[in-house]
Amino acid sequence: MNKYVAIDDIKPILEGKLLLPTITLWNRLEGRPRTEDFDRALKAEIRDPLWMLTKQWQMGEFEGDDAGSPITAKVHIETTELTKYRAADNDVQAFNDDVPLETKVEQRAIPFQSGSQNLSLDLRMLMGRRWLKLVGGLEPDLKQKFIARFAIENPDPDDEMDAMVCAHQLAWQKVSAVAGRSMDGWDLYQYLKADPTHHAYDDIAIVNNAIEADIETAEVEFISWYEALFYQPLDENNNAWIPERLEYAFECSAPNDGGEKHLVAEEYYHGHLDWYNLDISPSPNGIGSVPETDPPPVPAEVESSLTSSFIPTPINFDGMPHTRWWTFEDGNTNFGDIDADTTDINKLLLMEFALVSANDWFLMPFTVPAGTIANVRGMSVTNVFGERTWVEASGKGQDEDWQRWSMFSLNVQGDKEVPADLSLVVLPSVPKIQQSMPFDSVHLVRDEMANMVWGIETVIPLPSGDSKSGRSAGFDLKKFYNRLVKQNLPEEPVEVEDLENKANIRYQLMSQVPENWIPFIPVHIENNHREIQLRRAAMPRIIKDDPNLPKKIRPRSDLLRFGIDKEIPHTYDLHEEEVPRSSVQVSQSFQRTRWYDGQVFNWFGVRKQIGRGEKSSNLGFDRIRPKRRSR
Repeated sequence: MNKYVAIDDIKPILEGKLLLPTITLWNRLEGRPRTEDFDRALKAEIRDPLWMLTKQWQMGEFEGDDAGSPITAKVHIETTELTKYRAADNDVQAFNDDVPLETKVEQRAIPFQSGSQNLSLDLRMLMGRRWLKLVGGLEPDLKQKFIARFAIENPDPDDEMDAMVCAHQLAWQKVSAVAGRSMDGWDLYQYLKADPTHHAYDDIAIVNNAIEADIETAEVEFISWYEALFYQPLDENNNAWIPERLEYAFECSAPNDGGEKHLVAEEYYHGHLDWYNLDISPSPNGIGSVPETDPPPVPAEVESSLTSSFIPTPINFDGMPHTRWWTFEDGNTNFGDIDADTTDINKLLLMEFALVSANDWFLMPFTVPAGTIANVRGMSVTNVFGERTWVEASGKGQDEDWQRWSMFSLNVQGDKEVPADLSLVVLPSVPKIQQSMPFDSVHLVRDEMANMVWGIETVIPLPSGDSKSGRSAGFDLKKFYNRLVKQNLPEEPVEVEDLENKANIRYQLMSQVPENWIPFIPVHIENNHREIQLRRAAMPRIIKDDPNLPKKIRPRSDLLRFGIDKEIPHTYDLHEEEVPRSSVQVSQSFQRTRWYDGQVFNWFGVRKQIGRGEKSSNLGFDRIRPKRRSR
């Protein structure tokens, strides 16, 4: 029996396509050479013109529409500029595009203190050298007087208060090497900022009082230098970080037809700000009022409309298929080599645009300043046949219409039937940011066996300004406390009644976990018996032979110390949904970028990314363990 299907009359098959489904259209045909000789293939011999017609039919070229190319176009665009900004729930400020938006949103204070322990020794010394350079030539021995006034103290290896320094050998060496030899510039900066009447020469014996005016001038230059070196919040009103959400939140607005267009970014942690981070708020109240001391631009100056004429230009990009027969595409970009799965909608759309409809797109550039919201009301296109067509946005309609298709448009918050917003937001953001190694990093994971969440400090800051693995740092710290306990034990042995224990098992009250594992326990939300939050707790530090009660292990990373170092310490509650089963990794690092005017911005920011799943701490209570055998 013939293994092939014989079709007597192909016409009903092609019309119905029901009895024998077949593929009749392709979007690309590629030859597969079987020899090293391409001479005959390059001749492009045509032996059967009907074959060429069938290939045109296969490629769908007979289904094309007769359309003329555009030669002129007019576009009517309405624009407005962002004038207000608010970080989280803080005060409203005037929007300033002189600073990259990532810098303004992500800025956080550099940690110089962790409890009673000083941090960032490298920055303290940098600030000290800068100050000594400013005042070094005013009077003999003036540098030594400032070094003695704002001294770096030498840590005591036998003092428990200096455990965070002396427990780590390299950090201890660095601090001891500069103690009494270098000046702590951060202490001077804090002293000057604490009170306008404070001056650097306070409590310093100056021989010539005439240099006090020069020192006061140096104070202004010193403060300006440091605040320009790192862009960080000078008060809490500039901090957009939400600790209980582990993300940034901010709002901005622009005047719009007598009201405000209110943009909200509730979940930002990606590291690059663009239109997809913002949503339109349907609230009619807007963002609020800016204080009179910092007024925004007058609305009449930022709202405008413009009608411009263009000559449409065909889009051209690398790897674009050429229309001419003997013109070869650029081999640097091969769209046919893209491996797209059925779920990769973006890749499939890109391939369809590049391989099928690339020659049908035209470009009409329109330049707007950064921080602008543009709305294209319509476009009039005239083709080569003199036909004029009025074109409106294809994504217009109801915002909740699932069949509506658009790109680069903002979502309207809520699920009400409201018209879709078709405006385009051009944010004052940067294309690239340089990022340092993590200053501190925390891995928030779920432990189903212990029924809690752990904040694993994978990287912690050291007093010297360096960072270290959290597990290794926790081991060094516990080793330091063990040494102090053994050192303080009485020299004379304590008589203990010798009881023979022949049991092969022992009782363990509680197992221990590494010191860099900070627990988060579930607690009920106030006045709610169903919803819970994750509250930071503490494990006891159990030291063998320690006669004192165990002390609590406190976090050493700035990310988990929220609320501990306040004048009135308070708890840290984390929303439960922020720690999924896949876990999250949160890290802080220094960021650097260059703005369009050439100015360099440095700041301290946070990044969050997905983790690698659950972990187990092996925490348990009331366990029976095998007896340890003496060697």
